[in-house]
Amino acid sequence: MTTPLRIVIAKPGLDGHDRGAKVVARALRDAGIEVIYTGLHQTPQQIVDTALQEDAHGIGLSVLSGAHLTLFEEVTSALRRAEATDITLFGGGIIPEADIPALRALGTAAVFTPGVATSDIVAWIKSHVSCSDNPHVRPA
Repeated sequence: MTTPLRIVIAKPGLDGHDRGAKVVARALRDAGIEVIYTGLHQTPQQIVDTALQEDAHGIGLSVLSGAHLTLFEEVTSALRRAEATDITLFGGGIIPEADIPALRALGTAAVFTPGVATSDIVAWIKSHVSCSDNPHVRPA
């Protein structure tokens, strides 16, 4: 039996707009990916703790507040502290193209901006997030 992909979808910080996160979560679920949606107003540490507790393979952040550089950096730092850099970090939202290289330099694997089809996000996750090399995930 293979371990299904498990993805945490999170809304860090004070941003109260979660429609996009819920749309992505539903698309992932419909594609057979297990999704854990954290809800609004999560701290970076809460998000990483959830990913560890849920044996997640990836974390998807949805940021619309303009605080994306800080929030992605804090999640990346929390993953390093937990020795969980094997958990793939990706995200999306209202993120200027000019900021994407900085997010990639932090270790963010992909950034999806408005207008990207959910099918493209699903396809990227299925081809870039691995179940097999994550030591934090217990075998099924």
